[in-house]
Amino acid sequence: MQKIHESPIDKVVFWAAALISASFVAWGALSPKAMATTLQALLNTIIDEFGWSFVVSTVFFLGFALFLAFSRFGRIRLGKDGERPEFSTLSWIAMMFSVGMGIGLMFWGVAEPITHFATPPHGLAQPNSREAAKLAMEYAYFHWAFHPWAIYAIVGLVIAYFSFRKGLPNLISSAFTPLIGEKGVRGPLGKSIDVLAVLATLFGTATSLGLGAQQINSGLNYLWHTGESNGIALTIIAGMTVLFILSAVSGVGKGVQFLSNVNMVVAVLLLLFLAAVGPSVFIMNTLVASVGEYLRELVPMSFRTAAFSDGKWLAGWTIFYWAWWISWAPFVGTFIARISRGRTIREFVICVIFIPSGVTMLWFSIMGGAALYSELAGVGGIAAVVKDQGPAVALFALLAQYPAATLTSFAAMMLVGVFFISGADAGSIVMGMLCARGNLEPPRWLVVLWGTLAGAAASVLLVMGGLAGLQTAAIIVAAPFLVVMIGMCVSLWKALLDDLQVGEAPESSPAPIDVERVAAD
Repeated sequence: MQKIHESPIDKVVFWAAALISASFVAWGALSPKAMATTLQALLNTIIDEFGWSFVVSTVFFLGFALFLAFSRFGRIRLGKDGERPEFSTLSWIAMMFSVGMGIGLMFWGVAEPITHFATPPHGLAQPNSREAAKLAMEYAYFHWAFHPWAIYAIVGLVIAYFSFRKGLPNLISSAFTPLIGEKGVRGPLGKSIDVLAVLATLFGTATSLGLGAQQINSGLNYLWHTGESNGIALTIIAGMTVLFILSAVSGVGKGVQFLSNVNMVVAVLLLLFLAAVGPSVFIMNTLVASVGEYLRELVPMSFRTAAFSDGKWLAGWTIFYWAWWISWAPFVGTFIARISRGRTIREFVICVIFIPSGVTMLWFSIMGGAALYSELAGVGGIAAVVKDQGPAVALFALLAQYPAATLTSFAAMMLVGVFFISGADAGSIVMGMLCARGNLEPPRWLVVLWGTLAGAAASVLLVMGGLAGLQTAAIIVAAPFLVVMIGMCVSLWKALLDDLQVGEAPESSPAPIDVERVAAD
């Protein structure tokens, strides 16, 4: 009988996911216009018919995670009782933050507040006004703080609970054992869930790679006037793909941990620079006021749908973000679970949701606050640049207004590159894990293969439609995985209740499970 630490490749999951991914890349390479038309039609159907489901589900994930953290279940440890965490708390937080949102924050940290400032959400304020600036920060927090990290927390918590406490393989399908049984997990339904998780990870990663390539291209053009084109972006993707594959095969402890720690230091230095030379008083006022407004408007914003609001804006921003986070959830959730062994549910949820959210708010307050101040009382012009050249250039347009612009722009570009590498690095490892029956150290050739496919998918999406193509893929892949996430919540709840019904107190030892039987083919 094959043991879990000797698990071979799951041929069904691997070949199904690989063939679908390769077919998509080939379709996009050979007939990009036909693929773009088909995907756009599918996207329109999803938004029109099921957009509301993204809104409701995301609210539910946040509420469910917080309930578990502050309930009697919060004391349960994600591992054996008394087991201590593998990584220090600082490294743990740095890794989850770097992998979870690094490229996105670099890309949208200036671009999103400025865009909302020029075109206020749902027409709730006059463009380019102080009210528009306040609204811009509220929605930046809304799209990047509690809700997305709750999505990551749910997937990570469920995987960590069943993997480390119940002894099941580190797979998305393992979470469904209480619902469909061990036989169901090993059968077609369980395999389909894992294939879907691989595809969601692939395209979620590809979306971020595309964004990163666009921003690096903009940085190169700013520094050395190289021009901006798909050809340059594709070259960047190819080069970075080689680098993150080299990082990935070095393993989590050496690769991702090192890159994440380095990136956090560089990011903090960049933020401190902007806070020091920028409008520091305005930034602090923005942080305090925006957090208050965000908390006050959290419930109304969370339940806003196309029924009484701007449906086009909602689809292009809020629903896209919820779908993007969901498409990233199997990747980030699996990775966070991988590095969270030994944490309690309460510690896990609180740290995963609130600490990165706090850093995110500070990030937007400094980056976005400095840009908004420039528009309201400074040099201005950033909104016009974003309108003419796109969001990828927003950060560099801001840095150009401060001393040492060339140096800071180069540092920002390198920061994007390392976020690019660390995020794709972790994504490749996770896809390898999902195809290797949850093996925490998947074969290197498998990691290399998925890293290559992620780079190829990013290239296809970029050529197909730029930013719009990346957004389209994220939403389409997220739609079916949303159903999987809801099922994971139900399964976790059932498992927790079953533990109590059989007399297992939250702080006691977990019930044993036949690992060999679950891991068997």
